[in-house]
Amino acid sequence: MLSQAAVPDRTYRFSILHTNDEHGHFWFNDQGEYGLAAQKTLMDTLRYDIQAKGGGALILSAGDVNTGVPESDELDAEPDIRGMNLIGYDAMTLGNHEFDKPLDVLRKQEKWAKFPFLAANVYQKSSGQRMFKPWAVFKRMGLKIAVLGLITPDTPRLSNPAGLNDIEFRDPISEAQKAVAELRASEKPDVIVALTHLGYYADGKHGSNAPGDVTLARSLPKGTIDMIVGGHSHDAVCMEKENVSVKNYQPGQPCQPDKQNGVWIMQADKWGKYVGRGDFTYRNGEISLESYQLVSVNLKHKIKNMDGSETWLTWQEAIPKNTAMMKLLMPYQKRAETKLKINVGSAEGVFEGENEKVRFEQTNLGQLILRAQMAHTHADFAVMSGGGIRTSLKPGKLTWRDLLQVQPFGNQVVSVPLTGAEIKKYLAVVANLKPDSGGFAQFANVSLVADGSTVSDVQINGQPIDDKQTYRMATNSFNAAGGDGYPRLDNHAGYVNSGDVDAQVLRAWINAHSPIKASDYMPEDEIIHLTESQIKARDKAAEKSRKRSYPKMILAWIWS
Repeated sequence: MLSQAAVPDRTYRFSILHTNDEHGHFWFNDQGEYGLAAQKTLMDTLRYDIQAKGGGALILSAGDVNTGVPESDELDAEPDIRGMNLIGYDAMTLGNHEFDKPLDVLRKQEKWAKFPFLAANVYQKSSGQRMFKPWAVFKRMGLKIAVLGLITPDTPRLSNPAGLNDIEFRDPISEAQKAVAELRASEKPDVIVALTHLGYYADGKHGSNAPGDVTLARSLPKGTIDMIVGGHSHDAVCMEKENVSVKNYQPGQPCQPDKQNGVWIMQADKWGKYVGRGDFTYRNGEISLESYQLVSVNLKHKIKNMDGSETWLTWQEAIPKNTAMMKLLMPYQKRAETKLKINVGSAEGVFEGENEKVRFEQTNLGQLILRAQMAHTHADFAVMSGGGIRTSLKPGKLTWRDLLQVQPFGNQVVSVPLTGAEIKKYLAVVANLKPDSGGFAQFANVSLVADGSTVSDVQINGQPIDDKQTYRMATNSFNAAGGDGYPRLDNHAGYVNSGDVDAQVLRAWINAHSPIKASDYMPEDEIIHLTESQIKARDKAAEKSRKRSYPKMILAWIWS
């Protein structure tokens, strides 16, 4: 569809530079990897190269600037946003973690930003109106490019539902069609970019998550949008073959983005580790991808020297830190460091908290957190979603910063009395949430067998559960409010909010029990998730048993 902006038979060059899921990583890590100072240098270099080749660049963020690094969390991501201003970001879509804190914090962040926060599918329930700008339109070298923002409808269960009472996250597919119709009627853009925080799931296999970018591209009528710049799932989207993405992408490897229904799909891992660069041409309504790459931002790998020592080497060319950015960010870093470097105890061994652990199996870090909460509330058992644990605790001295990295959300520790019958209904939901989702449950003092819809052999503290007995359960305010799809408990009789933040409760426990030994917190209670084949075998055995006992039942009835 030609607009009034593009001239027929003329070739236009434009590029998309993109990041996603920064999660507070405005500062470089201990090995000097990523950070906005190096990213500023890289973005300037890429932009100048694009301009020298006759093109124009758009710099886009696919959301989740918030939550993950204490120095950023303490300051409501102000250093991140002001750093993005200096880099020259053109637009950002909202991510679910933009809603971790009250709405007034997000509105404050909007005022700091010199670029728009986009979300076409976020509405105020009471008014029925969009709450944020749905799109922004840019001109690059005479070409009119529209950027449309979309956020995952999973946000209400991923952010604290208590702060979202008047906010509605509508279906991104239908809202994209609606917004594009409005956009084409009012702006007549040449190119439409969907800037999304929906997640990338190869071949559309999204599991228990809401459908992501692949489903969006497949579901829209062909030609509705031209490309998707995505985030949320923390993927380096590079394709091995059709519908199969590269596993364990390494810096410097070639990268080909996905293409579904004529729509290019791009995502650049997380934390600003990479800047994605897509170079495109436009001619007479046709868009072609000229080249694509993920440029690593000072990512390094470790090698062993002959003497047994270790050296960190940069995968690709080292990128110097921009001095203006360092001058901007240093005061923020120093201000937060003063509060965060306080020693709180020590650990012996690793407490596992990485996504690939806490979203798939019971871990010692889950046990540590939940035991602290049980002691704090005098509870009989405890439950929380694995997505509330964000990283591991390493051996050695532990600081307040370490604990805030593990639990950055500021949820409060709560407890609630439940009968055995109520607990079974509750566990039937939470124990059957799928692995590889934030809702995957961590348990303490609980044993059970889950089959995908129900639970059996439930024990509390090693004893079979009594339907009529009352037990006290500890959890956090996020899960109690229905977060991650958990049954809501904050309206239950006897519910108690301790008012104490989860990281502070963990801190008190570690202070009292240091050194904490990883081996002392290995999960002892059995949480068994039956596979499909095990469920079929069980049901088949039950059916055989029923058939064998059927004649006896008939005889018993006759005799009675």
